[in-house]
Amino acid sequence: MGPAAEHATIVKWRVLSLLSLSQFLSMSLWFSASSVVPQLTREWDLGPAGQAWVTLSVQAGFVAGGLISAVFNLPDRLALPSMLAASALSAALANGLIPLLDPGLPAALVLRFMTGFFLAGVYPPGMKLVATWCRADRGLGIGILVGAISLGKAAPHLVNILFGEVAWRSVLVVTSLLAVGGALLAQLALRPGPFHLAASPFEWRFVGRVLSHRPTRLANYGYLGHMWELYAMWAWMPFLLIASFEVHGGSREAGRLVGFFAIALGAAGSIIAGIFADRIGRTVVASVSLAISGLCCLGAGFFFDAPGALAVLCLVWGFAVVADSAQFSAAVSELTDPRYVGTALTVQTALGFLLTMPAIWLVPQVVAHFGWEWVFVVLAPGPVFGIWAMLRLRAHPEAPKMASGNR
Repeated sequence: MGPAAEHATIVKWRVLSLLSLSQFLSMSLWFSASSVVPQLTREWDLGPAGQAWVTLSVQAGFVAGGLISAVFNLPDRLALPSMLAASALSAALANGLIPLLDPGLPAALVLRFMTGFFLAGVYPPGMKLVATWCRADRGLGIGILVGAISLGKAAPHLVNILFGEVAWRSVLVVTSLLAVGGALLAQLALRPGPFHLAASPFEWRFVGRVLSHRPTRLANYGYLGHMWELYAMWAWMPFLLIASFEVHGGSREAGRLVGFFAIALGAAGSIIAGIFADRIGRTVVASVSLAISGLCCLGAGFFFDAPGALAVLCLVWGFAVVADSAQFSAAVSELTDPRYVGTALTVQTALGFLLTMPAIWLVPQVVAHFGWEWVFVVLAPGPVFGIWAMLRLRAHPEAPKMASGNR
């Protein structure tokens, strides 16, 4: 490798590292309110539906923001660093107004909706930015990004432990300040890479093309199966652990700490899966990850009365449940029209987050009627559907476009 190539490689990984840090800081907003649901339940007298809507409001906002962004091709027409910065700053403001105004549940849900709405300008454009720097190693690049996002979404649980469970307002303030830092970093330190194309013309019909192109549709089907499980697991698995530890004489803090590590382990899973996916194929790695996480769905309830074993299972589950996520996005970026990669990724994430809403709503309803022992079984059909989609995609004639021909 000559000096010029070596310098280019150093610049590439410096930018991707800073992008990942920016995404970590910004995405700490996502579960900032969800992580303090027990405190909000006591203070606002929340029932199962209210508990679910603390998280659902963010998902709904993300879907709305993503659809608007996709229809207007914003990630393919705007300067990505500025879009990331403005979106993260707006999301931080919306989230930070909750502890500052203390408005009660209805207004808080509106503000959480706006938080999710603006985060739609952070995550998909971040993946588009990775695609401008990575080609043969795109699975690893997006895997690192998704790993950073996993850490960001785990962060509120750690902040909650550090501040104590009575200080829920502090959790929201701290995560909002972290997101401000992510916005500043995006504006000051990020730039597109050598595979960046000139701004694409406005083409609202491209959203339909994303849905009609069969290989891209199969990659999206895999993503939908994955998303049916992922966010319901992330939102409620820490509370499964808390309930199990409390029932059997443990502490809430111990259960919450295991929940934090289980979500955070997704970072390692995403990076390791990215390395292997670039070498042996996206469909293979995604199918294995879906199979492991699906088995954890089925098995989690059986270990409710054994907190130690449940903790181990949840750590494995946290590692596998998000390991495949980056590979669905990498596949879409490789299979779709390169002029509208940002739009295609935004369509994918908007549809995926839309599907998370019934899954997140369903979990507390099942808990209320049947208890924690059976709740996560309802998520298992997602991985099954995802594996089916990946096997169909692997057999498609356009599959060699993925992972340098490794499918």
